[in-house]
Amino acid sequence: MKDKLNITIKVANQRPLRMAVSLGEEEEEVRQAEYFVNHVWAKWMDDKAADQSDSDVLAMTAIYFARLYIQEYRKNEEVERHLASFEETLDKILLDIK
Repeated sequence: MKDKLNITIKVANQRPLRMAVSLGEEEEEVRQAEYFVNHVWAKWMDDKAADQSDSDVLAMTAIYFARLYIQEYRKNEEVERHLASFEETLDKILLDIK
């Protein structure tokens, strides 16, 4: 059985991009990413200023998604800090039996 699937995606007005992805979740994630990038890019293309190129809008789209990634990364770091603190407190409660 084949572990990889060759797919072609199209992002904005760029040429089609071929890639090999793992069957299952990875393919779904790549196709969802393609959909959302194209959705944001198309929406912003409708509203772009006259002096903005298609590439400018694609760069803005990349920054938009990079910011979302950074925001989620920071949230995950905060959750990890809270969990570590909780684990430390729980250890003190459970292991400090007299």
